Amino acid sequence: MRVGVITFPGTLDDVDAERAVRYAGGEAVKLWHADHDLKGVDAVIVPGGFSYGDYLRCGAIARFAPVMTEVVDAAKKGMPVLGICNGFQILCEAHLLPGALVRNHKLHFVCRDQWLKVENNSTAWTNRYDQGAEILVPLKSGEGGYQADRSTLDELEGEGRVVFRYVGENPNGSRNDIAGITSANGRVVGLMPHPEHAIDALTGPTDDGLGMFLSLVDSVVKA
Repeated sequence: MRVGVITFPGTLDDVDAERAVRYAGGEAVKLWHADHDLKGVDAVIVPGGFSYGDYLRCGAIARFAPVMTEVVDAAKKGMPVLGICNGFQILCEAHLLPGALVRNHKLHFVCRDQWLKVENNSTAWTNRYDQGAEILVPLKSGEGGYQADRSTLDELEGEGRVVFRYVGENPNGSRNDIAGITSANGRVVGLMPHPEHAIDALTGPTDDGLGMFLSLVDSVVKA
């Protein structure tokens, strides 16, 4: 299994995402923002950081990067895509996922270990988890408040497309305590917390995040 990990100017967590792919038994393939080439990968991760310095809006410039043209086309054909933190913002800006991410409601950067509830374990990135399981992974973002209009929220809730929900105090003002969502076909997932920082109990708060990358392996093998 070959998983592409994109690097934009300002990306911070691409190396961590590559490491997570290797932990799950996959081959991490570096993808450069300026290239129209996905190098024949089976899936793509859009990692966290501050793409293009987060000028204009987080992810607003990155959505126009040449590589994202290829990602959007591949996603529409069913390729699994994961957006983490800034990657989630980029996927929303690219209209692969609905809604938007705005400044945290208390206007502070949040950096802490965060409990999440698994609301949907049928996506390409969550099938290793039990429905309703609670996992602990790091959260680090200043613009992580998920916002959408009422009709979009009703659609996400009604179709079971909320993938992760914050447990306990809402850290950023996200509507409905939403931490992550999925596309209608369950192949594209975006979340604000960082599963790639929780793949080994030696270096993270837990290894709970590894399940997302193992889930991808299962999805690709079964496909």
